Amino acid sequence: MTVISVIVGSVRQGRFAEKPARWILDHLKKREGVDVRLLDLKDYPMPFFDEPIPPAMPGLPPYEHEVVKRWTQAVAASDGFIIVTPEYNHGPSAVLKNAFDWVYPEWNRKAVTFVGYGSVGGARAIEQLREVAVEMQLAPIRSAVHVPASALFAHFQGQDVTTHLAEQDANANQTIDDLLWWTNALKTACSS
Repeated sequence: MTVISVIVGSVRQGRFAEKPARWILDHLKKREGVDVRLLDLKDYPMPFFDEPIPPAMPGLPPYEHEVVKRWTQAVAASDGFIIVTPEYNHGPSAVLKNAFDWVYPEWNRKAVTFVGYGSVGGARAIEQLREVAVEMQLAPIRSAVHVPASALFAHFQGQDVTTHLAEQDANANQTIDDLLWWTNALKTACSS
């Protein structure tokens, strides 16, 4: 069984992130052999990273924060990721970057893709997160979903966003195909 976790990368009140996260989660649930998990950063209220030793350092002592332990275990239990990210001021949310910073070996050698929203479909946030992913030894795939601004505007006006997201169904399915191929290739390579 392949475990794919969808990470909700915003904790704002009235956030839009839950809608595309649940939409992409529904697409994943239709796939055979995939165990889908939702990792909502609201459920992992980690302090901002302030440890004296970075997680990439060999011999890192055990994490002291209970929520960081839970987050690390959730990341470790995943084979691949779809990260739903807003774009704030040409970049990802601080809470999402912080979630990356707390963990290192648990990210390694796993595939990741993104569902972005905001200005230009979250493209600039995704671009930055791809660079962060490479540093974490994740394998960011080329395919991603860029939710059109019309969906975000509909959300802020209290309207249903289902039709806006449905316009991206074909792209979502192609992105999932690519993510699963890379996830399975990396799992095979890491087990041999």
